[in-house]
Amino acid sequence: MRFWDTSAVVPLCVSEPATQRISRILKEDEAMVVWWASRVECESALARRVREGSLATAAVRQAMVILDSLTDTWSEVEPVPAVRSAAERLLRVHPIRAADALQLAAALLWAGGSPRDHVVVCLDHILRDAAAREGFTLLPTETGRASLPNAAEPQPSR
Repeated sequence: MRFWDTSAVVPLCVSEPATQRISRILKEDEAMVVWWASRVECESALARRVREGSLATAAVRQAMVILDSLTDTWSEVEPVPAVRSAAERLLRVHPIRAADALQLAAALLWAGGSPRDHVVVCLDHILRDAAAREGFTLLPTETGRASLPNAAEPQPSR
């Protein structure tokens, strides 16, 4: 079982440079844990691509079918006070956005305070850095910034 950040879920739904790599990670262990708001974040990413003109209507329909399937099988970390408290601490010690702090806080709650024994699947390099400093093992293992987007920055149209 692995915790999946939204940056790693979206390439499972639409074709991106990281799709094959991320799909292999899912095939190795299909038990996904995500933050409660991950579905909303995925829908936001898809809607942005439609607005930008980089995702066609047919591709959106297919992406939603895949997202529905993932949602049916993944486990979610609920928005409990412990997540909020952890997110507040994370914002004080890492240069991350509030949404990323909530993602990482959810991962910490899921890990039961023992991140060294748990894996986070993430493509956002800023969130990866924070998760690594908290003690998580990260997938994919590649750490080259050129290959990993920052979800906070607009991505080029695909």
